[in-house]
Amino acid sequence: MPDRAAPRLENTVALITGANAGIGRATAIELAARGAQLFLAGRSEAKMRPVIDEIARTTGGAPPRFLPLDLGDLESVRQCAAEFLRHDLPLGLLINNAGVAGPRGLTKSGFELAFGINHIGHFLLTNLLLERLKKSAPARVVTVASRAHYRAHGIDFEAVRRATRSISGLDEYGVSKVANVLFSAELARRVRDSGVTTYSLHPGVVASEIWRRVPPPLRWIMKCFMISPEEGAKTTLYCATSAEVAADSGLYYDKCKTKRPSTLARDAALADELWRKSEAWTA
Repeated sequence: MPDRAAPRLENTVALITGANAGIGRATAIELAARGAQLFLAGRSEAKMRPVIDEIARTTGGAPPRFLPLDLGDLESVRQCAAEFLRHDLPLGLLINNAGVAGPRGLTKSGFELAFGINHIGHFLLTNLLLERLKKSAPARVVTVASRAHYRAHGIDFEAVRRATRSISGLDEYGVSKVANVLFSAELARRVRDSGVTTYSLHPGVVASEIWRRVPPPLRWIMKCFMISPEEGAKTTLYCATSAEVAADSGLYYDKCKTKRPSTLARDAALADELWRKSEAWTA
């Protein structure tokens, strides 16, 4: 149920990726209830339509607008950003929420599937919208990561250009999530004093569509220990709207509190290298 005591957002334009289900859907519904004007980006308008219709029906305001977006296809990412910019609106909130866990293969643009969707696609989208975010300051960039980043032991910059090797895909998922945390921290350093602040977070282990490609026996076991999407959206919403973190940037959050990320995720040299390589790959 929407938190009616939460900050109102009538003057905020927000773009959310992957809002058709799970955490993204719960986040979109709550932001709309607070009055935000929403753009919902995803691969399928048909799958996004129930969320758009529900928000229009329950809030009585203008329905969210759909933006086609395939994060595994860099041309699609460019088209999505261009479509948003054509509306000539401010952008106060970008929520990099979409993701996959357990997939195997390559994206259309030639990256390991989890790395390409979870990191590279969002890296490019954020950078294409960055000038608009700066012009709209104060603005926030919230990137949904995961505590799975603690399992990553490094980033093999050759392996992320090859198809998934592990059977479950979860090793590669951990690498993609440490990339999310590194990206958010490095973005904070690069936009310091611009009025744009950044946040990465662990939403909790949420029963959502992100696990749809994990092999069924493992997926069934995992879901026994998962929380609801509404519970999982709480930390995203905290980072996106709370006045308590308005002056913070580049930090990692869990259960609506700052948390120390892994040693690897605090490696500033690695964050810079990841940024430079991602920039070259998406040029």
